Amino acid sequence: MDTLSISPNLLNQLSFSSEELATIRAIGEYRGKQDLYAKQSPEILENLRTVAKIESSESSNRIEGIVVARQRVEDIINHPKELLKNRSEQEVAGYRDALQLIHESAEHIPVSSNVVLQLHSLICKYSSNPGGRWKSTDNEIVETSSTGEKKIRFKAVSAVQTPHAMNDWEIYYRDAIQAIDPLIVVPLSILDFLCIHPFLDGNGRSSRLLTLLLLYKSDYQVGRYISLERVIEQSKESYYETLQKSSQGWHEGKHDVKPWLHYFWGILIKAYRELDEKVSDIKGGKGSKTEMIRQAVKSMIGPFSISDIQDQLPTVGRDMIKLILADLKTERLIVLQGRGRGAKWMKL
Repeated sequence: MDTLSISPNLLNQLSFSSEELATIRAIGEYRGKQDLYAKQSPEILENLRTVAKIESSESSNRIEGIVVARQRVEDIINHPKELLKNRSEQEVAGYRDALQLIHESAEHIPVSSNVVLQLHSLICKYSSNPGGRWKSTDNEIVETSSTGEKKIRFKAVSAVQTPHAMNDWEIYYRDAIQAIDPLIVVPLSILDFLCIHPFLDGNGRSSRLLTLLLLYKSDYQVGRYISLERVIEQSKESYYETLQKSSQGWHEGKHDVKPWLHYFWGILIKAYRELDEKVSDIKGGKGSKTEMIRQAVKSMIGPFSISDIQDQLPTVGRDMIKLILADLKTERLIVLQGRGRGAKWMKL
């Protein structure tokens, strides 16, 4: 398909302003700090990684209207054998497994249409609907207004053409990534994937997993420590708006990829800045473990226990957590409710 954004024909037509090139360089500079963080702040990164897994599984599903209470998401992520109570929890568990695979094995996972099928299969692992197969009927991307009125926003590639389109997607990606900056190739590959819309369900979640994988393959590892899915959810309106702008004319190869590129770059910059700020804030605090515990308490929604803090901070001991909670209680920032093993802390 020569209409793909990553086809040689369309890539050769691209040109960038000095501002756009400066943005690409800025993201590259952030990438250069990754090794420094890993050497100087391994404990901080490990705890950020734990939180990111929870936020990614929660946000990526919530973008698609799949809502699970934060405490249940934490239980499902931190305790893989947790009994799943409904379909929404099954979706979270499936995303958890796919996310874990990418985090642990990205360097060994090839970028191919078969891998895309495998990721989709993992998403649907606990669902009654089988995954890991291309769509069997044509589908459309429908927009629903606040009044409930529906209109077709984009007509995806037909079911018959989908296997061929994904095969071309794989070939074009493999060639492009060897010759062109990944900060151009990766977002355009995701744009093409979303326009092909190869599955009847799970395209959005698959695209976000694919984003993480492709970034890993090019050594952009911010998604390991900061949830890109959460950053996308926080800018969901811009996500859909720029996707719509850049998909117009896609079937004819006359689409404008710039709105989507600018959005994608903005997401990466926001995530890298957040990582930079969190590492700096914690390192600048009065002891990194103290600040990590305080930050974890700050992020809690509703009553929480010492075990909840431990789930977020696996490298911090229980006694240390008790000590800081006692300080926060003295400062009148939290209060203990109940007694014994069932006692819970609550922010004031």
